[in-house]
Parts: sequence; structure tokens; C-alpha cells
Amino acid sequence: MFDIMKVVIVGGVAGGATAAARIRRLDEQAEIIVFERSGYISYANCGLPYYIGDVITDADDLTLQTPESFWKRFRIAMKVHHEVTAIHPERKAVTVQNLETGAVFDECYDKLLLSPGAQPTQPKLPGIGIDKLFTLRTVEDTFRIKEYINQYHPRSVVLAGGGFIGLELAENLREIGMDVTIVQRPKQLMNPFDPDMAAFLHAEMRKHGIHLAMGYTVEGFEGKNGGVDVLLKDAAPIHADMVILAIGVTPESKLAKDAGLALGIKGSILVNDRMETSVPDIYAVGDAVQVKHYVTGEASLISLAGPANKQGRIAADNICGGDSRYAGSQGSSIIKVFNLTAAVTGINETNSRRAGLPVDSVILSPMSHAGYYPGGKVMTMKVVFERESFRLLGAQIIGYDGVDKRIDVLATAIHAGMKATELKELDLAYAPPYSSAKDPVNMAGFMIDNIASGVLKQWHLDELDDLLENDSVILLDTRTVAEFSRGHIDGFRNIPVDELRDRITELEPDKPVYVICQSGMRSYIACRILAGFGFDAYNFSGGFRFYEAVRHDRRLIEQSLNCGMDNT
Repeated sequence: MFDIMKVVIVGGVAGGATAAARIRRLDEQAEIIVFERSGYISYANCGLPYYIGDVITDADDLTLQTPESFWKRFRIAMKVHHEVTAIHPERKAVTVQNLETGAVFDECYDKLLLSPGAQPTQPKLPGIGIDKLFTLRTVEDTFRIKEYINQYHPRSVVLAGGGFIGLELAENLREIGMDVTIVQRPKQLMNPFDPDMAAFLHAEMRKHGIHLAMGYTVEGFEGKNGGVDVLLKDAAPIHADMVILAIGVTPESKLAKDAGLALGIKGSILVNDRMETSVPDIYAVGDAVQVKHYVTGEASLISLAGPANKQGRIAADNICGGDSRYAGSQGSSIIKVFNLTAAVTGINETNSRRAGLPVDSVILSPMSHAGYYPGGKVMTMKVVFERESFRLLGAQIIGYDGVDKRIDVLATAIHAGMKATELKELDLAYAPPYSSAKDPVNMAGFMIDNIASGVLKQWHLDELDDLLENDSVILLDTRTVAEFSRGHIDGFRNIPVDELRDRITELEPDKPVYVICQSGMRSYIACRILAGFGFDAYNFSGGFRFYEAVRHDRRLIEQSLNCGMDNT
């Protein structure tokens, strides 16, 4: 005879469902009970906006498992519409309420796993409870929004927040014909990206008719004329037929707090690398827990399905007597934004500087596959690294094809502790329909290696204003005359790269030369030519294409703050 372990799990989505299935695979005899407050388990949280937008048409496709299928395969009791209201560590029990019958009972445990997730952030603002204001987190939330749209046919919506959920909702609501406005305090969408990279996302949103009201503070909501006025600080209200709050999530940690478990940043549940809380035999995973950022080592909150599932597996291993450890979260993520794909991993340049790291970056615009093979499309890559050590810190990619492949390679490189200079050594698959012989990841490595060896010296966009006022430097545009005539930066003289050797005497040899071209390649070649003639030359990181996108975006944002909502 042997003792049967009883495991109680609070929350039956990502981390909780993964842990339950893993425990069963490791222990056939364990008694496993999962309490889930909603009516659904193991649902595709990231797919919810696509059901609203009619991309996913069958509601059953949102749920990966049902309580019945879970029981049939794993002999795990999935108790939906059951809310755990209290934890009693001293007697190893939880109090549970059956939300359908109202019955309240206690359930004892040997091991307890908390996977309560996070709830949509709802600031305490006037009008927060009006009936035309929604949040999106659960399947039930999705159905409420969809039913409202089907019944009342709203023509306009304001989305408060421009993160992952906000952008996915914006696209899907626009695709079903609604007029969509995103309003938020930050002056950029998608904080995991640097502001310069976010400019490409802003352009894509505007291209598809999304109105951006960035840099505005929401002060409340007011029902008016059959819809909602979104009240803004120091600006006129924005009126819409409905509003969806998508300003982020807050760890759902009240249970843990009330039970005396130690808490971390923003009220999250504090766990160690075994996913153990401060109380013996209680574990926690998912959006509710504080994690270590893999790159910086700092305490972080990273609400993504991938980390939650990994944590669930690790907790399960340890509950069953193993010794699995969570190394931390990198924040690798990807999103579809109309025709664009945007992906990020690690830490961006903005947050690197905020963390006090000596940081640099390279920006390049490679083709998704070999240029001679039809159908190639440009992507924009930004690879962030630490100066001197050349430790790879993060990457951002925005493009059309092949973005997912490159971000995953870079995420793997970061996890492996590779230096940014070592990217040039990666042996990556090549065939013309898929890549170039020099893959974009390799190209980033070549550029960073050139910086490390002193072959390449860069200048960045934030230096431009000072350079334009500096008479002791030469500003050189090496594009063709036709390209230059279609648009250029005032103050730059134009000498096409193929004419540079013949016209080198036009440049003052005692002045440093700051060079730009369309993407950065011709200007790099020009820098090498100039170096060969004894000049001190610097290549612009990103090229004129990058400059034009960022500067245009900044102008639109400033205009919107001065003159009203960005409608361009």
C-alpha cells in the first residue's frame, strides 16, 4: 500500500491545465482536482479577438479541452463554475463556492497549485461600470462583446490601451467594418518595442483606418447620445458606440495575500525557481506570479501563454518529487498587425538604458528571402547588444514574411548566452524561396562584428539634430540623384556611392563624415571608401527609409497632441 497524493489546482487555463496533465503523466494514482471560476478550461486566450472578428467562427474552437475530455483522458476532475474563496495553509484546505448552486465547502490538499491568472486592469474612474464598457479576458467576456455587436450593430469603438489585446482587437473590429480609435497615455503602441520600431506599427494601423490618440490621459467615461464619451485630460472627449478596456492586466493574487503568502511587484505572488511560494506545499504559476527576466535578472511580470505553460510543467515536476527549475522569462512574443508581423525577444534599447546597461544596436532592412527570387519583402530588424562585452540583449523585427523564423533564432541565441558577434557564425538553412545565403540574422552578426573590430562606426537618429547644427562635420547622402530628389534631409550633400572615389576631393579631409543611404548598405560601402582615403566616417544605423518612417510618425503624434486626434 502507498499513500495517494491529493493535488488541488486553482485555475484551469494555461498553467493550471498544463500542470494537471503533467502531474497525471508522472503519477497515475494522484487525486487531482481543478477548480475553475469560469465555465471553460484550457481555452485559447490569444484567440479570443479573432472570434470577435469572425476569423474563428466556431466557438468550440476556442476551447482546447472540456471537463469531460479532461476526465476521459486524464481522470482529472475539472470543476468549472467553482471559485476558491480562501486558503487555509494551517490545515491544508481551501474553501470553495459552487457558483451554480451557491453551496460552500472545504477541500483538503496535500499540494496546492495556484494558477489564478490576471484580471483586466480597471482603473477607478468615473463611469467605469457603464453597460457599454467591456473588458476582454475570458471566453465569457468574448461572448458578451460578440453578442453586443450582433444585437446592437455598433459602428464605432474606442479601445483604451495599445498592447497585444488592443492591437488584435483593433484589427479584428476594423475588419468587421467598425470605426476604431485607440487611446492611451504612452506615445507609442506596444511597449515591448522601442519607439522607433513602433513607428512601423503606427503606420500600418493608420493605413488601415485606425485612429490613434496617443499621449492622452483617460479621466473617465460618460454615457451620452446612446453611446459613450471617453473623457480625456486637457482634450475634447472621444465619442463611440462602445468602449473596450485593454490597458493591461493585474495579477489576481487576493487569495494568496489573504492566506499570508509573500507578494512581489504589483501585488504578484512571490515564487522561487521551483515555483514554490513562501508557504510549504503551495506552488504558483502563470500571469499571477513574479518572475526573473532572463536577460536583466530583474523581477518582472510577463503575461504570456508560453511561460505559463512552462511554469506549470516545472511546478508539476516538483510536486511529484522532481527538481525542475525555471530559468526566467525572455518575453518572446509575436503579433499580426493587419499585413505586418511584429516580433520581439529579450529587452529593448529603451529598457536596457533604463536598467543602466551600456547599450548599442544595429538596424538593418534585409529581404525576407533571396532578392533574385520573386516575392521577397523587406523586414526591419533591430538587434540590441551590450557595449564592450557584446552580450546579446534583445531583438525586434517587423515585416511580412520570415519574421517568426528570425525572432526564434535570436531568442534561442539569447537563451544560449551567445554574444551578438557570434550571430555571424550560425549555420542557418538556405534556399532562395526562404532566405539568402547570408541570412538576416547572419547580417546582423556581420554588422556587430564590424563594430567590435572597428571596421564600422555608427551614428544614430538621436544624434541628428546636433549634427545638423555642427559646421565641423560633413553630412553625406550616398543615394542616387533620383532618390535624393524624391526626399532627403536638409543639410546633407549628395554624392552617389558609385561616384564617390571620383569626387572625393569635394570633401574636406579634416572633417568627420556622417553618411546615410536608403537602407545602410551603400553608406557602409561609402564609409569603407572614405576610410581608405583617410576620412573618419560614420554610417547611419537604419538608413533613410528608417529615418523617414520614424520622423513622419513623430510629426503625426505631435500634431495630434496639438490639434486633436491623429486621423492621418
